[in-house]
Amino acid sequence: MIGALLDGIPESFVIGLVLLQHEALPIAIVAAVFLSNVPESLSAATGLRAAGHSPRYIISLWSGVMLASALAAAAGNGFLGGASEELFAGVEAFAAGAILTMLADTMMPEAFDGGGNAVGLVTVVGFATAFLLGA
Repeated sequence: MIGALLDGIPESFVIGLVLLQHEALPIAIVAAVFLSNVPESLSAATGLRAAGHSPRYIISLWSGVMLASALAAAAGNGFLGGASEELFAGVEAFAAGAILTMLADTMMPEAFDGGGNAVGLVTVVGFATAFLLGA
């Protein structure tokens, strides 16, 4: 859950920054955020449930993550209106690193344990799809 929070805050901050640069969110960003967060949240919720936490507790935790992410998006949009391109690039690089860390540390090992060798191919296809959506 903490990993999702540490991943979600910079990711949401970047969403707020992107809205400063574009009138609407590019489809690649929406797809990337959705595709990375859904399995991450399902995995964490399943683990929390297996550890004996109630659905109410799990929903409360995810609501807190959602609120923190929304506040981070608002902060990214509200506080950095006149920020330099270098600052934008730095924040985006930090968010990308947070996403990669979460994927490499948590999601990919768990996916490999449950899905076997096909996980590598599916990961490459997902990356290529995200890349093509952003092109």
